[in-house]
Amino acid sequence: MQTSGGGRRGRRGGYRPVADINVTPLVDVMLVLLIVFMVTAPLLTVAVPVDLPKTNASSVKQDKEPLVISIDPSGGVYLQESRTELDVLVAKLKAITGTNPDARIFVRGDQGVPYGRVMEVMGTINAAGYSKVALVAELPTPAKSKKR
Repeated sequence: MQTSGGGRRGRRGGYRPVADINVTPLVDVMLVLLIVFMVTAPLLTVAVPVDLPKTNASSVKQDKEPLVISIDPSGGVYLQESRTELDVLVAKLKAITGTNPDARIFVRGDQGVPYGRVMEVMGTINAAGYSKVALVAELPTPAKSKKR
């Protein structure tokens, strides 16, 4: 008498699980996370909304992250993201930088702020002994070609 195994002759137990890890989905998830962080990281640098003036100057290459002082449209002064008064700005800068007068400090002034206010902030920082104070401007967008 013959019995038909339906194609399962010689195998006992049928399916065997694979013990290896499939890394393809892991790599896909990591690449998506990398792209998300690359896109969001520049947006997290400074939270104070400032409309920067446009310039054709090239950007500055540097090793360390600079301190950023922002001046909003109403003339308010921010150290990084926290609002501060001009008379305590130097004390806060010295607390952050210690005794390093070569710390790089960027001043971001809204283009609607009077020039005198920006110079007042820069003069206060410079009078405190910081020599590497720079203004930040936005690169202009390329002009669209006009058709005649």
